[in-house]
Amino acid sequence: MTTALSPKSDRKHNLSSYQEALNNHDWKVLEEELLGRKDGRCNASYEAVDRHVEEGYGSKIALHYVKDGLLQSSLTFEQLQQKIEHYAKVLRSRGVEKGDRVFIFLPKNPECYIAILATIRVGAIAGPLFEAFMEDAVRDRINDCDGTLLITDQDLINRVPAEDIPSLQEILLIEEIDEAEPEADVSGEVEWVDREDGLLIHYTSGSTGKPKGVLHAHRSFIHHAVSGKWVLDVQDDDVYWCTSHPGWVTGSVYGLFAPWLNRATIVIQGGRFQAESWYKIIEELKVTTLYSAPTAFRLLKAKGDLYRDYDLSSLRHILSVGEPLNPEVITWAWDNLQLRIHDTWWMTETGGHIIVNLPSEPIKPGSMGRAFPGIQVGILDEEGNELPANSIGQLAVKTPWPGLMQDIWGDRGKYESYFVYPGWYISGDLALRDEEGYIFFQGRNDDMINSSGERIGPFEVESKLIEHPAVAEAGVIGKPDPVRGEIVKAFITLRDGYEETPELLESLRLFVRKNLAAHAAPREIEVMTELPKTQISGKILRRELKQRELEIQLASETPSK
Repeated sequence: MTTALSPKSDRKHNLSSYQEALNNHDWKVLEEELLGRKDGRCNASYEAVDRHVEEGYGSKIALHYVKDGLLQSSLTFEQLQQKIEHYAKVLRSRGVEKGDRVFIFLPKNPECYIAILATIRVGAIAGPLFEAFMEDAVRDRINDCDGTLLITDQDLINRVPAEDIPSLQEILLIEEIDEAEPEADVSGEVEWVDREDGLLIHYTSGSTGKPKGVLHAHRSFIHHAVSGKWVLDVQDDDVYWCTSHPGWVTGSVYGLFAPWLNRATIVIQGGRFQAESWYKIIEELKVTTLYSAPTAFRLLKAKGDLYRDYDLSSLRHILSVGEPLNPEVITWAWDNLQLRIHDTWWMTETGGHIIVNLPSEPIKPGSMGRAFPGIQVGILDEEGNELPANSIGQLAVKTPWPGLMQDIWGDRGKYESYFVYPGWYISGDLALRDEEGYIFFQGRNDDMINSSGERIGPFEVESKLIEHPAVAEAGVIGKPDPVRGEIVKAFITLRDGYEETPELLESLRLFVRKNLAAHAAPREIEVMTELPKTQISGKILRRELKQRELEIQLASETPSK
C-alpha cells in the first residue's frame, strides 16, 4: 500500500472537492461560461489576451522574460495585445489567410509567444518548432502540411533549408516584423472562427517513421482553461513558470494557453537548465507555481542542499509532466521543500490533462493521479473490455472531450488507429488502477516484460532501483531468454563513491526482491557510465537498450567464419 501525501489544510484551491467535480461536471456548461460571444464563434488568441484587457486587466503583468539569469523585460497584457496586433497586421500584409499553416521557429523568448498568438489571431494554424531542431527536422515538418510562411530570427535562419520546402512562400525575420509598417488599411483585428477550425499543429515522433502532425482545434482552449484553473490552480496573484519550450505541446498548452486563459503572470526563461539559475528565478520573481519534467527535478535533487541558499517561500505548487515521476523525487520535495510534486499524464494527441493529481487531493507517490473530472479513463484488455481494479491493461480514454486532437495531418489511417475500440482513445501506455481510482503507469505497450508468465512493468523496477543509495539512474528491459521467455535486465549508473563489485550487484538484486517482488528482481545488471536518453526531455531510451542487447545476443549466436 502506497502512503498518501495529504494537501496542506491551510491552502484554498480553485477546486476543493474532486468528488463534487465528478458529480457536477458538464463540459457544455463550462463552454458556455467561457465563450463570451453568443454566436458560438471564438478565437483562442482573443481569449488568452484581449479578453483580459477588455475586462480591465490591461495593466497587469503578463510575462517576465529572463535570459542568462537576468530579467530582460516584462510586458503587461495591454502591451502584449498591442504587439500581437502588430504581428497580425504584418502577417495579413504578407497574405496569410485563415487555415494557412504558419511555423514559428524561435528561441524561448516573448517574440515566440507573440508570433504564435498573432498567427492564431488571424485564423491561421500555428506550428511552433523547437529551437534545437536542425535542417531535416524543420524541413520535414513544414513539408508535411505545406506550411506557407515561417517566422524565425537571424540566428536560426541558417537551419531553414528553404530550397527544399516548395510550399514555403516567405520567411519573416523577427527583426523585420518589429520594424515593419503595414498599410493603414491592413487589419490586426481578431478573425472569429468556428470551434472546429484549426488552432495548433504539433509534431510528435514515434519509435519508427517520420513525425506525425497532430492537429488541434480552437475548442481545445476549453480544456486548457478548465485544467489551468483546477490542476494548475491559477490564482490572481500567481507568478507561473512552465519550463517547456512552446515547440513542445506542454510549452504551448501549459506554458502559454492555460495560464494566460486564467490571467496568470508567466515566466519565460531562455537558455539551458542550471540549478542555481532556476532557484534564483524563483526567489527574485516570487514564482508561485512551477511546472517541469522529472529529469529537471532529479537534477535539482542531485544538487543536494543548494536550495537552502535561496528564499523559495513564494513557491506553493509544483507539477510534473513528460515522463513517469519516481516516488523518490516526490519524497525529496516533500522532505526538503515541504511541497508535493503533482504528477500529470496526457499526450500531444489528448490536447490537455487526462490524469491528474489535484492540489486539493491526496497524492500517492508513484501514481499519475486520477482521471480529470469530466473525462473517463479505462484499463482495457486486448479485446477492449474494461478490467477490474489492480489489473494491468491498456490505458484508454472515453471519447470525446474538448482537447482531443482533430486529426493527424494527411494520415487519416493513423488517426483512426487510435480508436480501434469504439468510443475509446487508445494511448499505447499500460497502467493499472487501484480501488480508489489512482492510476499507476506500467510502461509502453511494447516495453512490458513477460517473464515466466508474469507481466512486469519496467518503470516500477527502475523506481525501486534508484531508491538504493548506490544507484543514480536505471533503465530496465526484457532480455529474451529460452526458458523464461524474457528475463529482467537492468542497466544502471552509479552514484559517486560507489564502485561495481559482485557484492554490490547482488545487493541490488536482493533490494528489489525484498522491496518489490521476487519475480521483478533483475537477473542481470549492467553498470554503464551513461544511459541513452532523448536529447530534449532526458527520458531513458529503453528501446536503445533493448536494441543493444539484441545485437549483442545476435552476435554471440552467429558462428564465426
